Amino acid sequence: MFEFKPLSRDGIPAALEKAMRYRLLNEPGEAQSICQDILRLEPDNQEALVILLLATTDRFGTAYAGGVTAAQEVLPKIHNPYERNYYGGIINERRAKALLRQGGPGSGFAAYQYLREAMVCFEKAEALRPPGNDDALLRWNACARNIMCNRLEAPVDDPVELQSE
Repeated sequence: MFEFKPLSRDGIPAALEKAMRYRLLNEPGEAQSICQDILRLEPDNQEALVILLLATTDRFGTAYAGGVTAAQEVLPKIHNPYERNYYGGIINERRAKALLRQGGPGSGFAAYQYLREAMVCFEKAEALRPPGNDDALLRWNACARNIMCNRLEAPVDDPVELQSE
């Protein structure tokens, strides 16, 4: 219906700053839109990909559909193995937090599973982290605290034995 107007290459740095600002103002949809415009011009722009992924995860647990899938589709496009693992952890951690906010049957068990998956990603990132970068450790600790504070547990398999008559 509409043809999007292309950005100028010279405008990309300012657009990236604007996208970050919109995230900080809790306007992730605006940030996503800006990143999509940047990625139309520069499909491999790593900063735009990271901001897009984060803005997408900012919307987890809202009426916005397709957020988890959209975030997971961005993840393999991130080149740096540390960042790919770190942001993979962020996706799982934010998915768990959204489940906890929504509540409902089984949400605690599912949140526990996503937090544990996040912790595995953060451990992988920890092994690859640049000197002086403790972000993965901080996120791992936050996940552990979330599990402990909410008293989350893994689902217990309770196999029911069917007895034949």
